[in-house]
Amino acid sequence: MPSVQRLVLDVLKPHQPNALEFARAIAALGESYRVDIQVIEVDEQTETLRVAIEGDGLDFERISDSISEIGASLHSIDEVSVVGK
Repeated sequence: MPSVQRLVLDVLKPHQPNALEFARAIAALGESYRVDIQVIEVDEQTETLRVAIEGDGLDFERISDSISEIGASLHSIDEVSVVGK
């Protein structure tokens, strides 16, 4: 079955949790997950993030659910890398 190795997501989140806490929460979802966050825009109540996640067999549904649980919104999948097995 093909395996997702990289995702780049456009995410809108409130100021809290901060970007570091947000990255840690996503990284904790998998042993090999690496999370890079770039803050694109900041307004009074929210931040727009570019979230790049790399790892073996990324679980998109679990990542998406975690983003929602944190109080953020997934706007789009901007990049994806899938490897066939």
